[in-house]
Amino acid sequence: MNRLFKFLPHPDYAMKFSFSVVYAILASVAVNFFYEPGKIYSSGITGIAQIISTLSEAWFDVYLPVSLALLLLNVPLFLVGWFKIGHKFTIFTGITVLLTSLFMQIMPTEVLTTDPIICAIFGGAVMGAGIGYALKNGLSSGGLDFVSIAIRKKTGKTIGSISIIFNFFILLAAGMLFGWQYALYSALAIFVSGKVTDAVFTKQKKMQVTIITQHPDQVIHAIQNSLRRGITIIHEAEGAFRHDKQTVLLTVVTRFELPILRQAMREADEKAFVSIADNVQILGRFYEEEL
Repeated sequence: MNRLFKFLPHPDYAMKFSFSVVYAILASVAVNFFYEPGKIYSSGITGIAQIISTLSEAWFDVYLPVSLALLLLNVPLFLVGWFKIGHKFTIFTGITVLLTSLFMQIMPTEVLTTDPIICAIFGGAVMGAGIGYALKNGLSSGGLDFVSIAIRKKTGKTIGSISIIFNFFILLAAGMLFGWQYALYSALAIFVSGKVTDAVFTKQKKMQVTIITQHPDQVIHAIQNSLRRGITIIHEAEGAFRHDKQTVLLTVVTRFELPILRQAMREADEKAFVSIADNVQILGRFYEEEL
C-alpha cells in the first residue's frame, strides 16, 4: 500500500482515503447483507440510525434511509472529535462517514439469509473488522467512536468494552420498540463486533516486556531506535543456576509494536531472555500516537 501512494503529493492522505473506502464497503456489507435482512440492530450511531429509520416509517409513514439518518446523527458528534481527539482525525472521519452513507445508499440490500443468528454473527464480524481496521489506521467510523476514544484516553479501557456498555442502551430501545427477540439477536451482533474490533485494533493492547540480557546497551539502543518507549534498567541481577551477572530491562509496548520489538531483539541480542505479559493496565504516562 505504501508503494502505491508514495509518488502522490500527499501519500498519507491518499492512504487514509483508501482506508476510508475499505471501512465504508465493510460497514455497508454488514448493514445491507446481514443486519437489514435479519432485522439486526447495529452498534453505535449506525444502530440508532436504524431505529430512527424504522420509527419514521412505522409512526410517520415517511421512509428515512439509514444512510441519511447516519449522516445527520454524526454532525454534532464531530464537535467532540474536533475538540477532544484531533482535527485531522475528525476530518478524515467525516470523509469516512460520507463514504459509508454513500455506499449504504447505492449498495443493494442482498438477502443471503434471514436467519437472525447467522446475520448477527457474520454481520457483527464484518462490522467489527471494519471498525478495528479503521481505528488501526488512524480513522474512525464516527458516532460513538469519538466518545469511546475520548473515554479510553482517560480510563485505559478498550474501545470494544466501552462500545458494549454504550450499546446496552441501544438494545433496550430496540427491545422495547420492536420486540425483545431483536434485542437479543442484536446483542449477539454487538458482542461479536466488539470482540472483533479489539482483535483487529491492536494498538490499544498493552504488554509488559521483561528482558534479561548481558548486553543492555545494545538492546536499549535497538529498541529506542525502533520504538518511542521508555525503559527501566535494573542492574546486578543474578542468575540462580550459574550466578552470572545480568541486567533486567522493563518496558511496555502495544501488541501492534510487538513485531518491531522482536526484530530489535534479534538484531541486538538473540540470546536474551524475554518475558511478555499480555493485557497489562497502565496507570502512569504512556505515549500514544496522536490520531
